[in-house]
Amino acid sequence: MYNWSTDEKYLKKFPEEYKKWRLLQLINYGLDGEKLNLMELKKYWSEISEEIVDENIKYYIQKFILK
Repeated sequence: MYNWSTDEKYLKKFPEEYKKWRLLQLINYGLDGEKLNLMELKKYWSEISEEIVDENIKYYIQKFILK
């Protein structure tokens, strides 16, 4: 995945924010062959869950992945 509007090099200077941003990008715009890190997903879920665009994806993650 290539993001045109975000300076990832700058964002990587803030590791926690970068991890949250990256998870949201993967969830909202597609995995493109990558896998989600389950430990990071569990750690940041409460902070990123409100920013997930598709309610069906959010429901699926809550019900089947984070059970």
